[in-house]
Amino acid sequence: MEKRLFQSHCIFPTLDIEKTADYYTNYLGFRSVAYLNTKEPHICLYNDYTEIILTRSNGQKVIPNRTLYGYGNDAYFITDRQEALQKEFEDNGVKKRYNN
Repeated sequence: MEKRLFQSHCIFPTLDIEKTADYYTNYLGFRSVAYLNTKEPHICLYNDYTEIILTRSNGQKVIPNRTLYGYGNDAYFITDRQEALQKEFEDNGVKKRYNN
């Protein structure tokens, strides 16, 4: 399979890292590696050259940048095959959601 994602390293705090990891695995095609029995529990998600690290928010609500600041995104994926990647996500059941 041709590589479409180049590189990204995002750290996302989340209320439920296992549930979030399942979403990225089942809908976005990421591979999940859990490090839950460590001093700083986290899950690493991998897809091509992209890595996302999920951390626990310790019960604090996670607020997106667009909500906090009125604009902006929390992450960008860079690809040279936008339409193919978007179709793959849509075929997996991902729905577009716009916050503005």
